[in-house]
Amino acid sequence: MTRKRVAILISGRGSNMSALIEAAKAPDYPAEIVGVFSNKLDAPGLDFAKANGVPTVAVSHRDFASREAFDAVIEATLAEWRVDYVCLAGFMRIFSTGFAQKWTGRMLNIHPSLLPKYKGLRPHQQALDDGATVHGCTVHWVIPELDDGPTILQAEVPILPGDTAETLAARTLLAEHRIYPEALRLLASGAISAP
Repeated sequence: MTRKRVAILISGRGSNMSALIEAAKAPDYPAEIVGVFSNKLDAPGLDFAKANGVPTVAVSHRDFASREAFDAVIEATLAEWRVDYVCLAGFMRIFSTGFAQKWTGRMLNIHPSLLPKYKGLRPHQQALDDGATVHGCTVHWVIPELDDGPTILQAEVPILPGDTAETLAARTLLAEHRIYPEALRLLASGAISAP
């Protein structure tokens, strides 16, 4: 089995990155994590990646005059790693249209809501403010429009009495760690393909 080469993009602690790295340790997993890229030089997730033997690159987006210039650095890094697919794991940057289009059908994201509900920031609080009884997470294809690509997998999480945005986020994160490795497995094994 030829494993697909996957890069993960992070901005913070990278808990979904960690779940993907752990899943890829299984000998029968169809993808290998070949690199982790961060736009934050001090992202805690970089330490986990390094400790697990995954190459890392950290470049601050603040050092670039335009979104396109920063995306070109990401593109060069992905080319160097010979990447088949990209997984976003808490990567808090909006891509230029050209970059997003180039990677359409090869880039996944996980969002902590049942899309199309609660796009963007603060989805847990949005769900609570709405009085929703069910929340969850979505793995979706990345397209130029934010949090708008076709869904690959979703998982529901109950909203419990007394939930705060923090308790709901923690419960949702457990579901994220389950479905993101599964979505990548489906893609890398050829069980699903780009829409």
